Amino acid sequence: MYQLYYYPNNASLAAHFLLYHMGLDHELLLVDRDANLHKSSEYLTLNPAGRIPTLIDDGQAIFESPAICIHLCEQHPEHELIPALGSKERPLFFQWLAYLNNTLQAELMVRYYPHRHTTDDNSIPNIIAAQDELIASALGVINDQLADKEYLLGCQISACDFFLFMLAEWALPIEKSPVTFQHLAAYLKRLSLHPTIKAVCEMEEISLEPFEIG
Repeated sequence: MYQLYYYPNNASLAAHFLLYHMGLDHELLLVDRDANLHKSSEYLTLNPAGRIPTLIDDGQAIFESPAICIHLCEQHPEHELIPALGSKERPLFFQWLAYLNNTLQAELMVRYYPHRHTTDDNSIPNIIAAQDELIASALGVINDQLADKEYLLGCQISACDFFLFMLAEWALPIEKSPVTFQHLAAYLKRLSLHPTIKAVCEMEEISLEPFEIG
């Protein structure tokens, strides 16, 4: 049985989608962020970065959301959430997962935690404004990718799509939010109707109403 240390609507959401979608035997272990338990000595023995999520697989702790997603997909290739080794789509899987994590998610983290990136609180509004533009630019790249594709990699859903849906939900408060982009909005509406996304979002009490457009 897998164990996923999670917090609702946190970076654990992508892994939660995958565990549910593949029907894997798992246990959800809530890490109370409000009580700062992700910084507790007990949790730090599993995840020295002190962040959520952490996955336990047969006693081995794995942290960082993309690494967890890749591991789950490769452990269960029959679900085809990662392209097969040697396929032309496989490098594109890693390309988009890296882009989502290193660009879109990274910019979102600066936007929502600007105080971590300055010693001058007066500069925070400028950081937020700059981040909003960078996030919109990243969303534009993804929107263009979806102009003629049902999913990020083409006609088949992958772990990248579940990861993107997680980040798109976080980006909703941005002025140029994901639902203001034509192709991305249509894609997110389709995903919001996916049984896995509906079920997991209901469990984590995440509203899908913003994606019900058009």
